[in-house]
Amino acid sequence: MEKIIEVSDLSYRYSEEHPYVLKNIHFNVMKGEWLSIVGHNGSGKSTLAKCLNGLIQPQKGTVHVGGYLTSDEAHIWEIRRLVGMVFQNPDNQFVGATVRDDVAFGMENHGVPRDVMIQRLSEALRLVKMDGFAAREPHRLSGGQKQRVAIAGIVALQPMIIILDEATSMLDPEGRKEIIRTVRTLHKERGLTVISITHDLEEAIHSDRLLVMSDGQLIREGAPRELFKSTELLRKVGLDLPFAIKMRQALQKKGISLSDNALFQEELVDELWTLHSSM
Repeated sequence: MEKIIEVSDLSYRYSEEHPYVLKNIHFNVMKGEWLSIVGHNGSGKSTLAKCLNGLIQPQKGTVHVGGYLTSDEAHIWEIRRLVGMVFQNPDNQFVGATVRDDVAFGMENHGVPRDVMIQRLSEALRLVKMDGFAAREPHRLSGGQKQRVAIAGIVALQPMIIILDEATSMLDPEGRKEIIRTVRTLHKERGLTVISITHDLEEAIHSDRLLVMSDGQLIREGAPRELFKSTELLRKVGLDLPFAIKMRQALQKKGISLSDNALFQEELVDELWTLHSSM
């Protein structure tokens, strides 16, 4: 697979008087993958997200995005075209009086021709299932709907990479499910590279690969099924395990013979049903 982001020996601190919040980070992101960067609050993951599109520059090390060095000001515009970010609070991203105006705003800033803009606007709202809300005022939407509009605004710009920086943390469970479904659709239909910055492992289990951060360092990486077979490290860094895994472990302690494979509730139910049927 092709590398789309390369992070090498990255270290960052907010001032010389403060300690480093990122310490010697190395990793690559492959084109078309869904990568989750997980850690508790203060682990450095949101700071890392800002380094990935050049919002902040590391004091040590390098970040390449699409072959461009983020510290090279001559190419920062190309990097911003490649990377779209969705932040924690969608209200902070709204600038338009209607959903239609808000999604169009970014394209206007990027000089997208009007006929192309109209086509992209319609397609982006359809992809996030908000095409029936184009004339609505953003502040009258639910939390999940607002975040879907924010995602539509990014999708309309047609980036290669979308970064979700704690984009579901302010939503209720149903709102979180809406966003995960939306991102999964975009990932499959558009081949978008998705980077999810989160402390929610229920969200992270949907990704292709996890990076686990603690105290500014990358301490583990791997596929969800691999990492969730050994959960002690995740508990140790203060992360709450997904419900299906906690339930699976509780049942195993009760003597029920279950494998360590089930990540999702549906998988756990299927395994329990198979076990029951064979008794």
